[in-house]
Amino acid sequence: MDWMNSGFWISLLEIIWVNILLSGDNAVVIALAARNLKPQHQRIAIVGGSGAAILMRVVLTLFAVALLQLPWLKLVGSALLIYIGVQLLLGESDEDDDKEGASHSVWVAIRTILIADLVMSLDNVLAVAAAAASAPAETQTPLLVIGLGLSIPLIVFGSTLLLQLMEKLPVLITLGAALLGWVAGEMAVADSGLMNLLATHAPALHDFHRLPETAGLIGAILVVGLGRLLQRRRHKAATGTAK
Repeated sequence: MDWMNSGFWISLLEIIWVNILLSGDNAVVIALAARNLKPQHQRIAIVGGSGAAILMRVVLTLFAVALLQLPWLKLVGSALLIYIGVQLLLGESDEDDDKEGASHSVWVAIRTILIADLVMSLDNVLAVAAAAASAPAETQTPLLVIGLGLSIPLIVFGSTLLLQLMEKLPVLITLGAALLGWVAGEMAVADSGLMNLLATHAPALHDFHRLPETAGLIGAILVVGLGRLLQRRRHKAATGTAK
């Protein structure tokens, strides 16, 4: 493999830059998922979740084009992302004090990070794959591994910073959950199956030029609204039990 090829280094810089631009929402998910863990377990969840998510994204990138052509896949991912956003907004009702419970919570956080990153990476991986495609064929796979691997410190730093800010500004938790809802809404109306259905039965809606923004706003409101409603119900149930 020709490591001195200029195309290799240009593509590597492109992949790193794309990951810098696209790592914001992933950092939000990681910070939300880890915020209820004890401080000594937060680092494990952040590093473990980030590393596993990047590894999964490398594999996903290899099949990105074929996956994104499947109808209804984005719609399913959108529904899953709304569910994750609501659950992250709710947080944990009780903290685990024993070692087994703490380990379980760390695994739950890492699992949440992986699922959310998988859903949100469906579009992101196309940009990474496109950047790698301009390099020589024999260097494309190493490029994906190296470029995405270098993005781990970016995501870890970003999620750690957000976690510290969330402890001081709880409103960021709500804003983070709303961001997931926004991404879910935009993802839903980008689904090829749904858009073909709208083109056939609701052409006016299909041609609405602000449809992605409107769907994103609806998704954000849905996640925050459902989360707040379930929080109130949980609080009432806890209050009733205490009495």
